[in-house]
Amino acid sequence: MPTGRTCVVTGASRGIGRGIAVELGHSGANVVVNYRSSEGPAHEVVDAIEDAGGRAIACRANVSKYDAVAGMSDRIHDAFGQVDVLVNNAGITIDRTFENMTPAEWKSVVAVNLTGVFNCTHCLFEDLRRADNGRLINISSVVGQQGNYGQANYATTKSGLFGFTRTLALEMADSGSTANCVAPGFVKTDMLETVPGHVKEHLQDRIPLDRFAEVEDITGIVRFLASPESRYMTGQILGVNGGMEW
Repeated sequence: MPTGRTCVVTGASRGIGRGIAVELGHSGANVVVNYRSSEGPAHEVVDAIEDAGGRAIACRANVSKYDAVAGMSDRIHDAFGQVDVLVNNAGITIDRTFENMTPAEWKSVVAVNLTGVFNCTHCLFEDLRRADNGRLINISSVVGQQGNYGQANYATTKSGLFGFTRTLALEMADSGSTANCVAPGFVKTDMLETVPGHVKEHLQDRIPLDRFAEVEDITGIVRFLASPESRYMTGQILGVNGGMEW
């Protein structure tokens, strides 16, 4: 990761997003730590990057709101100039079996997980196309590949990122910029902690490596995709799931 490249990470105040932001910051990038409501944790991420000698800012924006993302884009340009790397990581879950899922629960998850990716990519698209080694990196999930009981809304949004990534890879190719997608398996984050113990045991039984992923298992892959070394890889879905079949 060349020093001075500007990377935007959405949903970066906790979990995988936090790990990605810190990893990129420690690799020499200028990092934009996007958050929606967790202001304190977002500034902790900024502090962790700056304490290691990096540069970072926290930017509050609800990615499901286009105007909010456009405003964030202006703040980023004022602070760092052109964006080189966009990591679309922000996502939410509202789990319910399909027959009990409300239209509001469906729309809320789609608004953040899918429309939010459109909003951020659209606002920064010309930056990525103009950048030397521009990078679009979308964070999906093994749930988008396999489906998951009680997650019709979440699985649909994460599957949608596959088609979005492949299409953007085609449309960005003439500029030399790339678009790729990472589909993590089950990762040790706050989200996994909410899963009942017996369900986690069942999930782990399906993982050939017999463990859940550490955040670091994902962040190194993202750092590679953000680097010039990945310049001939585009339109790919990288399953980082411990060997789970799909």
